[in-house]
Amino acid sequence: MGPEFHFQVVKACPTTKARAGLLSTPRGVVPTPAFLPVGSQGAIKTLTPDEIKDTGAKMILSNTYHLSLRPGVETVARLGGLHHFMGWYGPILTDSGGFQVFSLGRLCQVKEEGVLFRSHLDGRPLFLGPEEAVALQEALDGDLAMVLDQCPAWDEDRETVRQATERTHRWAIRCLESHRSPHQALLGIVQGGVFPDLRRESARFIASLPFFGYALGGLSLGEPKEVTYAVAEETAAHLPWERPRYLMGVGSPEDLVEGVAWGIDLFDSALPTRVARNGSLFTRQGRINVDNAPFKEQDKPIEENCDCYTCRRFSAAYLHHLFRSQELLAYRLATIHNLRFVIRLMEEMRASIMEGTFPTFRRDFLAVYRLTREETRQEQKAKWLENRRSREIRF
Repeated sequence: MGPEFHFQVVKACPTTKARAGLLSTPRGVVPTPAFLPVGSQGAIKTLTPDEIKDTGAKMILSNTYHLSLRPGVETVARLGGLHHFMGWYGPILTDSGGFQVFSLGRLCQVKEEGVLFRSHLDGRPLFLGPEEAVALQEALDGDLAMVLDQCPAWDEDRETVRQATERTHRWAIRCLESHRSPHQALLGIVQGGVFPDLRRESARFIASLPFFGYALGGLSLGEPKEVTYAVAEETAAHLPWERPRYLMGVGSPEDLVEGVAWGIDLFDSALPTRVARNGSLFTRQGRINVDNAPFKEQDKPIEENCDCYTCRRFSAAYLHHLFRSQELLAYRLATIHNLRFVIRLMEEMRASIMEGTFPTFRRDFLAVYRLTREETRQEQKAKWLENRRSREIRF
């Protein structure tokens, strides 16, 4: 890691753990707290790089697992690296692909050397170990890279989680030892499931290693929200103040607000873009479904004070029509709105931290934001997981 990588906390909230920072990389500075749109296959679905930039996004996430299957990491490297390949020249964080591999369930076998698994596309056998995960990410030439970790299901028994956590620690050391690129910073990942003592032990161990930053993994995998909150807050408290903290896979507006209060700096999730393609749009009052009948005659934007391209140009009635007609433009406009909503939320939280008003901002936002019912959230998560399982090929 070269000297061009730097993180600085510039202002902290005295009554919460929220902080505003600057994360410097060779390809740009990211004001934190920040949300990273997810482009697993080298694209934010339906949007061009310029449209992503217009939402205010400073850094995006791409996934090594998906890119290694299509078009192949070697292909991306030959074509000039991921930034040139996808036409995004700001910072990129690449995930190791570990979560995707372990989510294949029966398709993977875990050994100390790494994971033997089968492609969900064609069933061909593949291997991913710590050294391979690092080498693939170095070839992609992203700015921030993640170690390979073992991510158990949230409801696994304690002994299974303990073994996975200890293996994650051993793999973290191997990732550090194999990382060579001075143009890329490596982040460690804390595991430990939903067990507070295992989380504390993991946080202390990973924080003892010289990573540029530290991530909270293994959360938002279907566990009750109160469990996510308790575990994430407890874990973040044991991570170094002077290093960036990253909560993986979290993107609901209320979770972003709470995460910032715990001192988290970076977030990523496919949720804003995924629900957008189903007609579910974020507003300050909560999520609404623009496909519903009441929006058929609404001759005003989804949210009147929203500065996104969609709300500046089109009515809710028009979006309702596009979704009912299954026009491709619907998915694009909805995605623009949801991404701008969460990124503007991050900008407003950062401004409130700088101004010393974050506790008031947090209170006011949560007072009016209508949460998605827990039962609905669990049903949606279960449906998503079932769709993944339906594509499995037996190992």
